[in-house]
Amino acid sequence: MVTAEAFQFLEELKINNNTEWFHSQKKRYEDYKKWYYALIADLLEEMKKHDPKLEPLEVKHCTFRINRDIRFSKDKSPYKTNMGIWLSQNKNSKNSPGYYLHYEKGNSFIAGGVWCPESEELKKIRKEIAFFYDDLENIVSNTNFKSTFTKLSDDESSKLKKAPKGYEPEHPAIEFLKLKSFTSSYKINDKDFNKSNFVQEVTQKWLHLKPLNDFLTRALETEE
Repeated sequence: MVTAEAFQFLEELKINNNTEWFHSQKKRYEDYKKWYYALIADLLEEMKKHDPKLEPLEVKHCTFRINRDIRFSKDKSPYKTNMGIWLSQNKNSKNSPGYYLHYEKGNSFIAGGVWCPESEELKKIRKEIAFFYDDLENIVSNTNFKSTFTKLSDDESSKLKKAPKGYEPEHPAIEFLKLKSFTSSYKINDKDFNKSNFVQEVTQKWLHLKPLNDFLTRALETEE
């Protein structure tokens, strides 16, 4: 179960986002990391029972550094004030399908899929969709998927306005083919992290995404 101190640390970091304060709070940060890693370990243990592709993962493969990359950012705050956990179906791939959990006060959510695949990866996914769009349609219309995630994310930033090169506008899967990312998310309450069965609840929702991840993994692993 999450400790209130872990989230309190993130909230205070948001107010005191500088190296001097952070270094003065070393003991609290170490305590936060222990909880962070423990939560990942619990999620991994539960998910590995249902998704064998996660078996090679260790806790270290699922973490994010707390330091922000500020090289090209106008915001020079040195630290992240949110928490992310990423379980990838292929730890050796830069952008493999996977499962994501995000804590940020007022903006916590569960998600999964593939976000912004590289050009060659995107081609493979679109090719799989073009030939097997019925499979993807069945996945996103499944009762379990729709009850939690509703649909694939298709806001302006993740979807083309026109048909991608090489595909006719009349293609029966054109709305899927226009996508630049293949993800879906479900907003949760910050307080959900305090539930005694939180790991089981997250696992259940992630498993509703597993067929999507399996479809995307199949596409990426198909030889040309």
